[in-house]
Amino acid sequence: MTMTQAVPVTVAIARRADPARTGEMVAWMRAGTALAEGFPGFLGAGFVQRAPGSPEWHMLYRFADDETLCRWEESPQRHWWLSSAQGIVEHTRVERRTGIEGWFDPPVDHVVEMLTPAAAESTAPPRWKQAVTIWLAFFPLSLTATLLTARYIADVPLAARTLLITLCLTPLMTYLVLPRITRSLHWWLHGQPAPWRSNR
Repeated sequence: MTMTQAVPVTVAIARRADPARTGEMVAWMRAGTALAEGFPGFLGAGFVQRAPGSPEWHMLYRFADDETLCRWEESPQRHWWLSSAQGIVEHTRVERRTGIEGWFDPPVDHVVEMLTPAAAESTAPPRWKQAVTIWLAFFPLSLTATLLTARYIADVPLAARTLLITLCLTPLMTYLVLPRITRSLHWWLHGQPAPWRSNR
């Protein structure tokens, strides 16, 4: 019986962003890297601006094999992360390299995909749907936090209570509630038939 050895896959993505929003672009890419780090098979990521003041950015990420890469690329965390940059970032080119050694080794397999503006935009749902989804996740959390703090720490100064609420709600929203609600509403966000209708 022959065992097939898993081959690491590197994805290189070219993106464009307004040079005036460089700080937002860097923060956004760091957030994506932080999310990817939590997935099994993640081997590393990096990004670079083509030149100071250039709108061109290049980002690389590498996973242990196609299966672990697919888990990341189809995850609700990644879909949420991509949609958060709608209107700021334009995705222009995707290149996949499969090789054994390092990031820059001659590829065993080499696939380049050029993204048209329509294809790039199709990955992100409309902003009003994003806003509704975030509200659906945030409202019950905010209401619960407000009721609890009013009952148990009402004497704490407002600024301290607000700090405590935001420190608790931000990770809950990012890592627990929002990924679950975007997974549940994926069909609606992307204009697909409701699951209960497609099963008929």
